[in-house]
Amino acid sequence: MTFNRNAAAITALLLLAACGDAARSLAAGEPGDDAVCALDGMSIKDYPGPKAQVVFKDGHIDYFCTLAELFEGADVRHAGASFVQDMGQADWNRPRGHWIAANTAFYVLDSRAQGAMGPTIGTFARQQDAQAFAAREGGRVLDYAQVQAAMRASSTKPVHEAHDDSMR
Repeated sequence: MTFNRNAAAITALLLLAACGDAARSLAAGEPGDDAVCALDGMSIKDYPGPKAQVVFKDGHIDYFCTLAELFEGADVRHAGASFVQDMGQADWNRPRGHWIAANTAFYVLDSRAQGAMGPTIGTFARQQDAQAFAAREGGRVLDYAQVQAAMRASSTKPVHEAHDDSMR
């Protein structure tokens, strides 16, 4: 189930990151203390791990408590830019600031690190930081192009493979 959720998250990330020119003209916001996840209403600041956001063309910002939730809930048709936190700079347990364009980040998939909803994807501005994190927490480091290739490869797998026997 985690693999398919991560695959869906990365696929949506690729769609959002395709808005690269818009990302240069729209800036990331910083969620206030009362900010909640646009998908599930969970508090943004109460949980560990990287957060994400979509800045829409009209300036509205949707915040997401995990990367997977960003990609499940974002309306990419109206997205202007997407951002993730650089966990090489932010405190994993209480991340604040350090927003980077999603299409410039390095991603650590399949690590042991926990976020708001359990295992999460690590995001980093520098490949060296992503590699150090993967050495410490497990997982594999992917850049933007590698994420694209991984998602093309995983899109051929049937969704039911992620379900256990009780769900069939």
